[in-house]
Amino acid sequence: MAEFVLLYKGGSAGETDEERAAQMDAWTAWFGTLGSAVVNGGNPFTESAAHVRADGSVGSVPAAGIATGFSILQADSLDQATTLAKGCPVLQGGGEIEIYEQFDVM
Repeated sequence: MAEFVLLYKGGSAGETDEERAAQMDAWTAWFGTLGSAVVNGGNPFTESAAHVRADGSVGSVPAAGIATGFSILQADSLDQATTLAKGCPVLQGGGEIEIYEQFDVM
């Protein structure tokens, strides 16, 4: 089994308390379907982001590249991780998911 980082981009947490509660219920339900595949449920990111370049300069991340959160799942393959990600509530809010396999080096 490998671990995969799901990097969320975009999506909506809801405008009202009721919408936010419905989103939280959707996340709880999705994590419930994943069971032991969830290594780290993750968290959302704040709106601030910095882009540090190789030359040491710092700028803001282009709007299209801003990550909004993450989760870490365990799966047998990238294909399986992708299948698991298809039920993620961030997609229902118009967001996207990038999936990266991580590997231990230390």
